[in-house]
Amino acid sequence: MTIQKIAKLAGVSPATVSRYLNHGYVSKEKRAAIAKVIDETGYTPSLSAQTLRSNKCNLIGVIVPKISSESISRVVSGIADALGESGYNIILANTDNDTGKELEFLQIFKNTTVDGVLFLATILSKEHHQLLAEYKKPIVVIGQQAEECSSVYHDDYGAACVAVSHLTERGCRKIGMLGVTRDDLSAGQAREDGYRAVLQKKGLPAENVTCAFQIESGREKMPELLKKMPDLDGVFCATDAIAFGAVSYLRKLNKKIPREIKIAAVGDAKMADVVSPSMTSVHLYYKTAGREAGRLILDMLASDCKILKQIKLGYTLMERESTGE
Repeated sequence: MTIQKIAKLAGVSPATVSRYLNHGYVSKEKRAAIAKVIDETGYTPSLSAQTLRSNKCNLIGVIVPKISSESISRVVSGIADALGESGYNIILANTDNDTGKELEFLQIFKNTTVDGVLFLATILSKEHHQLLAEYKKPIVVIGQQAEECSSVYHDDYGAACVAVSHLTERGCRKIGMLGVTRDDLSAGQAREDGYRAVLQKKGLPAENVTCAFQIESGREKMPELLKKMPDLDGVFCATDAIAFGAVSYLRKLNKKIPREIKIAAVGDAKMADVVSPSMTSVHLYYKTAGREAGRLILDMLASDCKILKQIKLGYTLMERESTGE
């Protein structure tokens, strides 16, 4: 089956079929006629031929740190929503939180025929910044702010401030933090800075213990935080997963949550509303981040000039049982 045969069966010109296959403008009636013929014949266009004609392959490379993560899956869902209607497909590259693999995939997509790249970043090293500055094709960083290219990121500082302020409003005066590495400028540095800023303003002590992004790490590091602040009455966790681990350990000590210790986190995972007690957490708009990044890269692909845009998303505090009276 060829474009010429499809055109004849659909009663249109070969040029109209070509525009249809390359997502150009085709009237509603002609589009329906072509789609009917393609559906009946099972025709599949040659990707390599399309690429040669248009210098585009309608593919976007998406680099993710851990596809099993709920927040990452929400971002990818938003990306798929934004790109799907425009005829673009995505190629997922999962790095398993390996920064070396991130650099490798950035280099691979830089030199292959994907039309653009969406990069869900964690820790941006000097090598990352250098590679991003060298990029010629459209690229959007998600989750971190990068000066070299367009970014869609969250107000992590503000999210931490609202969570810790909520703990103080509920009467907590000894609030410890289970955080993550400050090499991560968003989940690590910005959230810790927000935590410390609120406590400093109120003249309250601050103690932080660094964890990994895992439930087990929150469980393992909670004893260390208790050693630093034995009389703590509140815990702020950089992520929900860490908070779930902290609750698990505190239960073993027969600590009553929220009566003795109140807990708040950032992320608002689905499990936050299911665990007992349900977890007070700051909702970050991960799916919206994916949609915004997808729309942004579509604008970049449609524009002849370079677009450099920074989009910071907001947050919403979800109050639940872990900080109740």
